[in-house]
Amino acid sequence: MLKLKELYTQWKGVEPARMEKLPGAGSNREYYRMADEKGHTVIGCIGTSSEENHAFLCIARHFTKRKLPVPKVLAQSEDEICYIQQDLGDHTLFEAIKGGRDAGGRYTLKEKELLKKTIRELPNIQVRGARGLDFSICYPQPEFDQENVLFDLNYFKYCFLKATGLDFHELKLEASFKLLAKDLTQDSNSLTTNCFLYRDFQARNVMLVKNAAGEENPYFIDFQGGRKGPYYYDVASFLWQASARYSQSLRQELIEEYYKSLSLYTEVPPFKRFCDRLQYFVLFRTLQVLGAYGFRGYFERKAHFIQSIPPAIENLRQLLKDNDFPYPYLVGVLKRLTELPQFAPKPVEPAQRKDGYKTTDINPYDANPSDGKATFSKYDGKGPLVVKVYSFSFHKGIPADDSGNGGGYVFDCRSTHNPGRYEPYKQLTGLDEPVIRFLEDDGEILTFLESVYKLADAHVSRYIQRGFTSLMFSFGCTGGQHRSVYSAQHLAEHIHKKFGVEVRLEHREQNIKQQFNAEVR
Repeated sequence: MLKLKELYTQWKGVEPARMEKLPGAGSNREYYRMADEKGHTVIGCIGTSSEENHAFLCIARHFTKRKLPVPKVLAQSEDEICYIQQDLGDHTLFEAIKGGRDAGGRYTLKEKELLKKTIRELPNIQVRGARGLDFSICYPQPEFDQENVLFDLNYFKYCFLKATGLDFHELKLEASFKLLAKDLTQDSNSLTTNCFLYRDFQARNVMLVKNAAGEENPYFIDFQGGRKGPYYYDVASFLWQASARYSQSLRQELIEEYYKSLSLYTEVPPFKRFCDRLQYFVLFRTLQVLGAYGFRGYFERKAHFIQSIPPAIENLRQLLKDNDFPYPYLVGVLKRLTELPQFAPKPVEPAQRKDGYKTTDINPYDANPSDGKATFSKYDGKGPLVVKVYSFSFHKGIPADDSGNGGGYVFDCRSTHNPGRYEPYKQLTGLDEPVIRFLEDDGEILTFLESVYKLADAHVSRYIQRGFTSLMFSFGCTGGQHRSVYSAQHLAEHIHKKFGVEVRLEHREQNIKQQFNAEVR
């Protein structure tokens, strides 16, 4: 700390008026917020490896030269153990999407837009950031290769797999590891691999910084482990982050956003081939993070990493279910791993959110969530049932039923507190976070929906049992903008989560349509 203080004094000409140590994460680096008398702040870093710091400093300066959204390096010590950089604030993407993560993967439109904005910016770092970069400065190695892959796979074997007590054949597993390593590096020297591989691309390493217009834009930090490599890796790292619990549909949306953005920077393979190839990196990344969780959790006893193991195992379980990887022995070991008693999904009582939704340790869209009490039937293929949910304004009439079945239910939301009466909410809708918070804090809409859920659940369950094909729910309010939109969105997600049937949602006055596809359960 004294050395960092001396560096600040040398750079600024005066000692810092205040130094505040920032909370640590997974690394051994220490960060401090340093301020002058006027309150202007910078971030100081003390590292334990001059080589790692050298990599960060060189990459950061190169990215700044390329006008990429990263913190600007302001000063560094001669031995590069300490450096000072621009202060981007405290607002991370990880904190910004906390509400959706805590809700078990039910993200608001604002949270989804932040995720999309971030994933669209990633190719800028990967492709433009790689141009002219001297990869020889990267630490601990300049390029993603088979040796790199095998190191991480063995990290998984020794720090996680062995710690579980699962029996396996060392040589057969090693043979599978070599095949996977070969497949992951088969595109060597192609456009696919001539990119900057961020390596630790996750929501905690994305800062949200407001521009002059008040819009939050992503800036990227902690890229000192980057190297030359395939762009698939970072996509897998970001979208399969264990604690995020992204739904299958949201992941698909974000993959499509990334693919479209990537195509603006470089040539891309056909989309299906891109997605198929991505799954191999998802498998590798999942094993890699389990290795890290094992070391940080089982050996270093850090609670955050132990808590991340169950959702990571759930990711692995779903990945093996959805893909046919050509490594029979490895797949067999991993399936047995996911079936160990300590990793079995437990029928715990989920936490209660204010909006009546249940949150669990697994993604409600990737599995079969249950509160342990419900007895409603799941979608069994009879029909199939399609549920249509509308929001509308009573001034413009009730939505027409085009099925010929007579309509279904129409709910009047006008008895609940109307956020549209207040100026800050007049230009927003029931999909925007400020309106959502207003309605949930007030509570009237939640009481209203409790009754709606009970009626809807019983009706959907009975329609499935009888093989009916169409059911319609409509929510009306004064303008079709706030209460009805909130209610329709929540019922649509509720029905899809509980029953897995196809749900077609339309916010009529907002001209917004969304479809939740039927799931095989």
